Amino acid sequence: MDESDLDKPQDSKGQKKSTRQHDGGAADLEKVTDYEEERVVLSQDITGAINFLDNRRSKEEAERQAKERELAKVSIKKEDVEVLIKETEIPRIKAERILRENKGDLASALRQNLV
Repeated sequence: MDESDLDKPQDSKGQKKSTRQHDGGAADLEKVTDYEEERVVLSQDITGAINFLDNRRSKEEAERQAKERELAKVSIKKEDVEVLIKETEIPRIKAERILRENKGDLASALRQNLV
């Protein structure tokens, strides 16, 4: 045995154990750092996607409300609504909407629903 062997720990059978090198510590730290960076990026991606969807939903809702306001401005005749209900057997609300979408034109509304 030389002097360097005396510094190494020995197990219960008297065999020499190799001292653990701390080189693996840097690699472990790198893995943890990479994991945290991926988690942050993933979190940012999710936040970005949620914001995108919220913006799109808001835009679609604004467009829908604008369309509803435009349809509400269209005047329709009560007689046209009754004819459309009788001919197509649809509910009053749907008949009114169809007439409004066709700018009050009964012939167009009938063609649309009979085809």
